[in-house]
Amino acid sequence: MKKYVEGEPHRVALTLNGVEVSALAEPRMLLSDFLRHELGATGVHVGCEHGVCGACTVQVDGVATRSCLQLAVQAEGRAIETVEGLNRACGEELGDLQRAFKEHHALQCGFCTAGILMSCRDFLARVEAPSRGEVRDMLTGHLCRCTGYTPIVDAVLDVAARRAEDKRKETGNA
Repeated sequence: MKKYVEGEPHRVALTLNGVEVSALAEPRMLLSDFLRHELGATGVHVGCEHGVCGACTVQVDGVATRSCLQLAVQAEGRAIETVEGLNRACGEELGDLQRAFKEHHALQCGFCTAGILMSCRDFLARVEAPSRGEVRDMLTGHLCRCTGYTPIVDAVLDVAARRAEDKRKETGNA
């Protein structure tokens, strides 16, 4: 286990959106600040810095995580996915979640959108056919002052339905 000395920067190496990167971080630097300021992942937004608003949500080893509640040094060797990686994952300009958010007008000012998208990605990887209530429950970890959440719920349900249809077509059960 590494020993971290206060005030002494350490090189933190991780995989960011599929690319191996490293930069220096003070032992007490938050992962959100490290991603934004040291690695240039400015899609990570910092709102409350207490883990309440969800704007800083990223995926750490595939699990939605509040990056303002984790230290950068704790991400050593981990795979971090941010909103910048959503379209890279599918090789298209916009991923299916992003397209659905656009189609359903599920964003307005956009400040919370990146974190919500990352939570939705994690959620849809675990829940194939969510109910409206399950999507609303998942969204309770996010604060959005603009949309009223209904378009976000509609977008997530739309993606889940499209993915289910694609899966049926692949297996010949269409």
